[in-house]
Amino acid sequence: MCSMKVFVISGFLGAGKTTFIQALSERTAQKFVVMENEYGGAGIDGAVLQKDRLKIWELTEGCICCSLKSDFASSILTIVNTLDPEYLIVEPTGVGLLSAVLQNIEKIEYERIRLLEPLTVVDIHSVEDYLREFGEIYTDQMKNAPRIVLSKTEQSSSAERERISAILRELNPHAEILSTPYQNQPDTWWQELLQKPLNKNYAINAPAAEHSLNLETVSLNGIRIESVQALLELLVALLRGYFGAVYRAKGFAPIGTQWTKFDIADRLYTITMCEPMQQAQAVIIGQNLDRKRLKEAFQVRIQWKSLERPPNIKHIGL
Repeated sequence: MCSMKVFVISGFLGAGKTTFIQALSERTAQKFVVMENEYGGAGIDGAVLQKDRLKIWELTEGCICCSLKSDFASSILTIVNTLDPEYLIVEPTGVGLLSAVLQNIEKIEYERIRLLEPLTVVDIHSVEDYLREFGEIYTDQMKNAPRIVLSKTEQSSSAERERISAILRELNPHAEILSTPYQNQPDTWWQELLQKPLNKNYAINAPAAEHSLNLETVSLNGIRIESVQALLELLVALLRGYFGAVYRAKGFAPIGTQWTKFDIADRLYTITMCEPMQQAQAVIIGQNLDRKRLKEAFQVRIQWKSLERPPNIKHIGL
């Protein structure tokens, strides 16, 4: 049996980790196993990646850097011993500590598990706001990544890309920062991501103490949305705080005969068409969320989940 290479792709809420993983699979022609760490019971990102025929292993309702670390370690060992893939891509939850994820993997690393250099995806539009609002947890993802990739740069000027890159260089002077659209990188760049091992002398910059953002999550299955106009009004209401402080929302549902994917990140929303999914779902992450109003708005019987509840582990497409 060959060794399994573990590639951690970190990034804060809405940075674009799943989109990056899709591009990685396409550009390298690899069908790797992906470990998805989702907040709620609705596995939104896992369902999207499964459409790309990737093998998905989900750990939900907790964070692999802290509350799910034992399940995380057990899952990695199970994957290497049963599936034996060449590559395991780990996508931590958006508010996970990259330092803790790396330390948890290092504890079980042996000749058949090799940790590659991790990468952090950073939304160019949210860096300054998230540094102010989420402090050390956000910074941890920058300080512990030898490689940082700016996302959503297509409409940004070269001056803006350089200004944000300078902020990131202050946090991590040694990181390789890609500020141009990663989609334009040559195939050799993508292949290198899957080949470069993490230096054994690499110093992990862990916070002095555990940190918590006290976020809540609402998972909804079987949602119903009557029209595009109704979806627009719902997303605007989420952004304006009608249901509480919403930091992230994502999901998909059929509208008429067309399935639609919606997303909220960094106070912006997007709506795109998507392929039919197994069921209509949504996840909302924030603080002081109004369960009753969310239930009424999405027309479903809600599943209210605390991040402190026991985890739910789902194996999809294996």
